[in-house]
Order: sequence, then C-alpha cells, then structure tokens
Amino acid sequence: MKELDIDIETYSSRVLKECGVYNYAESPDFEILLFGFSVDGSPVQVIDLASGEDIPEEVIKALTDNDVIKWAHNAQFERICLSVYLKRRYGTIPDQDGSYLNPDSWRCSMVWAAYLGLPLSLEQVGSVLKLSEQKLDEGKALIKYFSTPCTPTKTNGGRTRNLPEHAPDKWTTYIAYNKRDVETEIALRDRLKNYPVPQFIWDEWTKIDQPINDRGVLLDMDVVNNAIEINEKVSEMLLSRLKALTGLDNPNSPLQIRSWLKEHGIETDSIDKKAVAALLKDATPEVAEVLILRQQISKSSIKKYVAMKNLRCTDGRAHGCFQFMGASRTGRWSGRHIQYQNLPQNHMPDLSEARELVKTGNFEALSLLYDNIPNVLSELIRTASVPPEGMKFIVADFSAIEARVLSFLAHEDWRTEVFINNGDIYCASASAMFGVPVEKHGRNAELRQKGKIAELALGYGGSVGALTAMGALDMGLKEEELDPLVRMWRSSNPNIVEYWWEIDRAVKKCVMERIETRVGDIVFSYKSGMLFIRLPSGRKLSYVKPHMGINRYGSDSVMYYGLDSNKHWSEVESYGPKFVENIVQAISRDILCNAMKTLSDCRIVAHVHDEIIMEADMDTSVDEICEKMGRTPPWIKGLHLRADGYECAFYKKD
Repeated sequence: MKELDIDIETYSSRVLKECGVYNYAESPDFEILLFGFSVDGSPVQVIDLASGEDIPEEVIKALTDNDVIKWAHNAQFERICLSVYLKRRYGTIPDQDGSYLNPDSWRCSMVWAAYLGLPLSLEQVGSVLKLSEQKLDEGKALIKYFSTPCTPTKTNGGRTRNLPEHAPDKWTTYIAYNKRDVETEIALRDRLKNYPVPQFIWDEWTKIDQPINDRGVLLDMDVVNNAIEINEKVSEMLLSRLKALTGLDNPNSPLQIRSWLKEHGIETDSIDKKAVAALLKDATPEVAEVLILRQQISKSSIKKYVAMKNLRCTDGRAHGCFQFMGASRTGRWSGRHIQYQNLPQNHMPDLSEARELVKTGNFEALSLLYDNIPNVLSELIRTASVPPEGMKFIVADFSAIEARVLSFLAHEDWRTEVFINNGDIYCASASAMFGVPVEKHGRNAELRQKGKIAELALGYGGSVGALTAMGALDMGLKEEELDPLVRMWRSSNPNIVEYWWEIDRAVKKCVMERIETRVGDIVFSYKSGMLFIRLPSGRKLSYVKPHMGINRYGSDSVMYYGLDSNKHWSEVESYGPKFVENIVQAISRDILCNAMKTLSDCRIVAHVHDEIIMEADMDTSVDEICEKMGRTPPWIKGLHLRADGYECAFYKKD
C-alpha cells in the first residue's frame, strides 16, 4: 500500500463550526460513523462503523505508517478525528509520539486547490472543474439528520439522536454519499495532476502549519469567562438606559434606531462605526448619548471571547486557529474561529491593571474606573492568550515588510537606503514628497502623518479613494489635499509607478500571446488555461482562465476567475498595481514562512501576517530570536530585513 484516500462521516453533540475539529472530536459522544477509503486508487469501500463493522487491520496500520501517504479533503479533520478514534481504541496512537497522528504522511486536496487559486470546498471546486464525480446534493440534509443531535419530539419517541435503524433508506444514501466523497476527491486529484504542489509547499503544511495548529494557544479562562459575564452585565445596563432614552422595545434593532433618529431629525442608511462617528459631529447631547450607547452595546469583539470558550480543549488550549493558504490571491494564512489576524489592538496605558480587574471579576472597580467597559474588554482580547506557567511570550515581527519588498522589487533605492539605515519610512516619504526635512518629533513633524497615510494607501496604485478609505479625512486632511498628495507620492516614487506598469505589460503579453514573460525575478507563464506567477521563492501564484476583457472603466484589463468579496466564484478583473500587491504580499508571506522554518526549534503558537508569537523559556533572548527572524532568505539576496520583538506575560501589542 502506497496511498490511502479517506473520507469520514462523524457524530458529535458539539457544533463543529463553533468549536473546531479538535474540541468537536474531544466530545465524549464523538464517534466515526462511516469510513470511506480507497487503496492505491482501487474501488472505494465504506466501513459502516455505526452498524458494528470494523476498519480492516491493514488500514489501521496504514494510518500510523509514515510511509503510506494519506489523502483527504480538509485532511486536518480526518487526521484529528482518526487520532481520537485510535486513542480511544488503543489507549494511545500506535507507533506515534504525539497527541495527534503525525501530519508528515498526510496530504490535503484542499491545500492543492488553494495553491491553484481554486475554491476550498469540495462541492464548489467539483462544480468549478465540472468533475465527473461530484458530491451528492443530499449530503447536507443527511449530515444534519445523522451527524448532529435531533430535537426530541413525540413523533420520534423523545430521542435526541438519529441512528441507522431510525431511517434505513436514508442511511443507505448516507453510505453512498460517503463513497461519492472519496470518489470526488480522487477525481479532483486526477484533474489536478498536471499542476502538482511542490514538495516544499507540502513541507510548509506538514512541518509548520499543522504542528502550530496541533500545538494550539493556551487561554486564560478566568479572563475569558469573566469578560463574557461582565459584558452581559454591561449590556443589560446599556440596554436599560437605551430603552429609557428612546422608548423603543428593542434598541438593538437597526431599523428601530434609524426610525428613532429620523424622528429626531437625522436620516441615515447605516449606524456602523464610521457612520456613527460622522453623525456625532453634529448630534444633540441626547442623540449623541443614544448613538454612543448603541455603538457600545453592538460591539462585536466580545464574540472573540465566546469563540475562545468554544474552542478551548481539555488541555486548556485553542487549536486549529490557522488556515493554510486561506487567502486565495497570495497564499497567506487566514484565521479560523478566534481569527488572530483581526484582533482589536490595545492602546490602554494601564492594560495590565485593567486585565487584572477582569481576571478577578471586579466589575465594581471596572465600572468606577472606565466609562466604556465594552472598549476595555475589546482591548483585552489579545491578553487572554498566555504562555504556560514558567514561560513567557516572545512576539517578533518584520518592520515594514511590504514596503521593503516593494522598494526592493522596483529598485526604488532611496527607500532601501532608509531601511538599511533604520530610518523612519513615513518621515522619509514625507520628506521626499514635500522637499523638506521631516523628523518624527522635530522639524516639520506635522508632515509625517501625511507621509504615513500616503505610504499605507498608495503603494499599489491607490488614489484619492484609497486615501479616503484609509481614513485620511478622519486624520484631519482636507479633500482638496488628497489629489496633490497622490501626485507627490507618485512623483517621489517613480520606479514603483513604473514597476506597476511593467508588471501590467508583462501579464497582458503573457495572457494574450501565451508566452513566458518576466520582470526581474518575477516570471509569468500560461499553461492549459492558467496564468502562473513564479515568485523568487519558487512558489507560484495561480489565476484560473485568464483572458482579456473590458473593466468597469472601459479599459482593457486582464480578467480571471476566482472568489470575489462575497466568496462567490466569478470573473475578477485585475491590472498591474493589483498584481504587484499580490506579488508583494505573497513574497512577504514566503519570508514569514522562511522565518518560521529558521525558528522551527521554537514553540510557535500563532502568527499574524508579519508577526510570530512563541512560547519561550524565561532565559530566551529576544535579540537572538529577532536576529534569526531577520535573516534574508537565500532566494531574495539583497533585500534588507529587520525584525523587532518584545517579551510579555500575555499576548499584546507592544
């Protein structure tokens, strides 16, 4: 046996989407119902464990044999569930050292699809590729019937779970559904065989991503549980006050609040954070209080604490928080459940003191010291992640990684000199734009903010709209300043501007003539309906069915198929600066991955775009960690990197 294709159907009283596979499989009532498999491409067999059948012994041995490659779609699910199954059956995982099956001999067709810019779900990718074997439509209903608890009724005799004997015909269909999933996965692999995933990408998944997900992040449940409880108390108080002020039955209702505002002379289509900030400028004291209270009560960040509570396993840790290649354009990781990629920042000077009050549940002191408790709880979310006793967190990140990569690729040498000399790119950019010295706390310091907003918004072809979206007007800039700001930034960065259009020309030539083109070390190629962009690391970005079309502005544009902002598979338009953004962010991702390889001996528990969070012994040197992290990968020689870091007793932004 060389390869084993697997798909399983399971039961657990825990909700998979809420608690993640690690916690889901820990449930005492978790079990594997059906085990579908194919050995070396042979016809698919289904083992009906729910009806008393057993997985063949040779298959059990294959699961723990690192020389046998196991394939599944979203293989992390199968690997973790089967780890729990084996531990319960044997008391341990035979011939394995860890808490979970060693990921080294596993492969995931979802990762393969992601690498090629395809949808992640088996159903969607099967539909897009028009596979001959596709998932059965009955699947969702069958999963709901057999794999989740049911509501007890008189009709079903008060049972809380449906078993095979309760619906034999449905069970037969469920077996067929399981069999078809394996067949679909095999068909998917066969369709993608001409576009193999490089071994170094599989190594990133098996040796970096999966171990980090398996390791998990330790949570301080005193902070988590008390934050949830305190939020409930505050919400009740805020809701009571809102009802008294407005007379509304449900001030949580956007419709009711907008109606109340209209009665008080304010018409608005939205009451989100940005809209409320604008409305507050001219609001009466009464309306202002209602808007502020409504904003506090609707703060969604408390959901992160609930996600932590749901995700926590018996070891006190949250597992499975990172999706390998979850960002379809760049291959960056995306977040799952807790979503470490978009946690609120912390700016409180007394963060530790506020955290201690929440940890001890001191609601009275919090109420006395802070006017906006929901905001306090929001800033404390990061601090719920902690190192084990006797250890510390080291948090290290790259300094201005995207700006460095962009400057390097475009040969904007004056910017690279700033980085080499550890200068402030915002000051340097403002100085280049306005032609005067700009110092952070010295001469012309007021111009630094303009340099900063320009740097953040304009590097990938952004214009006035990008500045506005980035909050330029909220920072005090005037509308009439925005267009000159764009022109000054582009004038001071001519090589970057030229690089956008070099890339644009290279992509269009590749797509139209179906020949290989290149700009520096970036190589564009067309193969069998796919556009590939080879990065310096050797990794390729993939764009499905590229072709020329007309964009929304009536100009020629490269079009391809991908997931849009609503996660629908549709035609997407792109152009030079957007491709540059993809390339820069993808290279930045590869640099982070290289750093994680360099730091493989460290206990990395989380990572966020350009940042690594690791558990470390108390005598571990932050400087040594940063030195290792900041080493330039051999495949992009000449790029100047710098990593900065700090240590902390709980996760936070320094």
